[in-house]
Amino acid sequence: MTVFEPFRIHISDNDIEDLRTRLAQTRWPSELADVGWSYGIPTAYVRELCEYWGSGYDWRSREAALNAHPQFRTETDGQSLHFTHVRSPEPGALPLVLVHGWPFEDFTDLIGPLTDPRAHGGDPADAFHLVIPTLPGFGFSGPTRRAGDAATSRSAELIAKLMAALGYERYGAQGGDAGSFIAPQLGRIATDHVVGVHLNDPITIPGWDVDGSGFSADDQAKLASMKDWNSKQTSGYAGMHSTRPQTLAPAMSDSPAALAAWVLDVVNTFKDPAKATPTDAIDRDMLLTNLSVLWFTDTAGSSMRLYKEAQAWGASLPDSGVPTGVAVCPGNNTIRGIAEQQNTLVHWSEFDRGGHFAPMEVPDLMISDLRDFFRKLR
Repeated sequence: MTVFEPFRIHISDNDIEDLRTRLAQTRWPSELADVGWSYGIPTAYVRELCEYWGSGYDWRSREAALNAHPQFRTETDGQSLHFTHVRSPEPGALPLVLVHGWPFEDFTDLIGPLTDPRAHGGDPADAFHLVIPTLPGFGFSGPTRRAGDAATSRSAELIAKLMAALGYERYGAQGGDAGSFIAPQLGRIATDHVVGVHLNDPITIPGWDVDGSGFSADDQAKLASMKDWNSKQTSGYAGMHSTRPQTLAPAMSDSPAALAAWVLDVVNTFKDPAKATPTDAIDRDMLLTNLSVLWFTDTAGSSMRLYKEAQAWGASLPDSGVPTGVAVCPGNNTIRGIAEQQNTLVHWSEFDRGGHFAPMEVPDLMISDLRDFFRKLR
């Protein structure tokens, strides 16, 4: 029988003080003037944020907010798995698993409206029971211990077992970034249990032999861009993660400033293009809370193994037949033609704001789209 151990976050005072000391003692590099973000994340931006992280940010209040929701840890096949489980007060609520990607996806602003729509001006018929797992190698699930345990297919297997152990025979799945591989994979391996899959800005990496002749003009432009992706400045982080994650890990593990610089440069690349910086697109304290979790659990390095171990990049993935909905934000790289080949698309939404981190950037749009999509599948 699966054992679920209640879990409560408590970071020691010593660990908090160590973080503040390291931030205060950061040796900052020089930088060129007037180059903006063209050389990477500006040191001045990171420095200002880190100064606030060390002296103004209140971890204890954010810790208390995280602990307001029931959390658990379990072990499956030798891998620890942390998850938040919030049941709706509505008896007809549909179970829904929310799957994050790299470096994080914070679903905090979705929890109340999705689990208790009646209390948030919504229709109680749209209620969900939420299961929010932390992927292996991330945060309070802890680092992976064996090669292959960070693979997206492995995460799908663990989540399917988790949902079964929780007694959910019928449920939906939602994911973005790496979650946009994991959620559809749940549909493939637990087809009789997954009623629908919702994806935001799903990653659609074309195989070298993909035929885009029947794609729309917009899709063909994205296809050409994706095939040339490795030559673009924005692909550097993924190349490092997928080939040399252990080389970068010591910097991420030893310096919170290095962790912030690396992660937030990626966030900047994929946020709402209309926003100037990551903290313009996403609440500053929300970003720092997620950085703090990676720091306190020392899992930034292990989280990157997902890129090296995932087998879904550029693969021709089979369609599970499970009804699938897609929501895309400005600046997305989602190729609809590929999404249609790999999924049974029954819902497609295009937002005029937001970015790759939609649950953190535009939670209102995500809440509305999730309700619209799953309303037809209950």
